[in-house]
This record gives sequence, C-alpha cells and structure tokens, in this order.
Amino acid sequence: MKRAASLILGIFFLLILGSNSFAAAPEWKIDSDHSGIYFGVSHIYSTVKGHFNAFEGVVAFDPANLKESRFDFKVKVKSIDTNNSKRDGHLQSADFFDAGKYPEMTFKSTAIAHAGGDQYTVEGTMTVKDVSQKITLPFTFFGAKQHPFDPKLEVAGFEARMDIDRLAYHVGYGKFYQMGVVGKDVKVLISIEATRNK
Repeated sequence: MKRAASLILGIFFLLILGSNSFAAAPEWKIDSDHSGIYFGVSHIYSTVKGHFNAFEGVVAFDPANLKESRFDFKVKVKSIDTNNSKRDGHLQSADFFDAGKYPEMTFKSTAIAHAGGDQYTVEGTMTVKDVSQKITLPFTFFGAKQHPFDPKLEVAGFEARMDIDRLAYHVGYGKFYQMGVVGKDVKVLISIEATRNK
C-alpha cells in the first residue's frame, strides 16, 4: 500500500515538473508606437536613413526559459520610408526589393542563447525576396518592469543591430554599387518596446 502511494506521489511530481519545464514563455505585445525597424546605407558620401512603417511580430521571451522563447517578424516592404517618395518608389521596384512580387520580409527564430549579462543571441532564418539564410543575431534585453503609465502592465525592451549585405539577398544587382552610388552593406537597428499583463 505504501509502495503504491509512493509511486502515485512520484508520478504526480514528475507531471508537475514536466509541465513546468515545457511551459510556454510569456508572450509580449509589441508597442508599435515605440518600436521600429531602421536602416542606413551609404550614398556616395552621405548616409541615407529610413525605416519600415508596417511590421508585426511574435515576441515570446523569458530569460529563465529560453528554450520556449522565440522572435518571429514580418515586415511589409511597401511600408519603406526614407522621407522621399520618389526614392521609396524606386526601392520598391524590381531594381531593389520588387515589392509587388515579394511583399514581405520575414525572420523566424529557431534558438535563443544567453551570451552574458544583458546580451543574448537569436538564431533563425531571414527571408528577403527569394533568398532565405540562417543568421545569428545578437541582441540586448534591457529588462522588464512595471509600466510607468499602467500598473497592470509590464514593459520590456529589446534592441538588435546588424549589418546586411543587400546583394546577398538580391536587393539590387550591383549596378549602383559598382558605380559608387549605393553601398551594399546596410546597417539595421531593431528597437522593440513590448508589454504584457502582469
């Protein structure tokens, strides 16, 4: 009788521990008014800067449960904004992003690791136009705290920076790079502020 009771108790604890180990990481809602995907690329001697106005994503993150954490993003190419409508139209054309044929850029994470302190890395697949490549992106987790304007919310901050060879993703065919007009390396800044109910 005691053995049966011990066995049942053991199974109960295994179920509890197992359910905790596979618990999903909390999901955060991106605050689009205070988040952005920004970029800069050289133009002869200057740097042209811009951003994308329309993007969405899934941010499920818990530093104590990285196995179940993930970052997935979709960016609408036609939302590109460099403060020049003629240039934006050219960037959407087949010369660069070909937004009519490839309306979205995506990133889907596969693994997240802690790199020490507030530094992390996320591995995943980035797709731009007809090219999908596995990348490892370092990012900073600034932490989470009670939202100053709403005690019912918790707010968290993330930031990632990377350089992308646009020609490796077929964004342009090298013509303007060879002419010394538009650089091939694009500096990208991803700044995310996200909230969740406490």
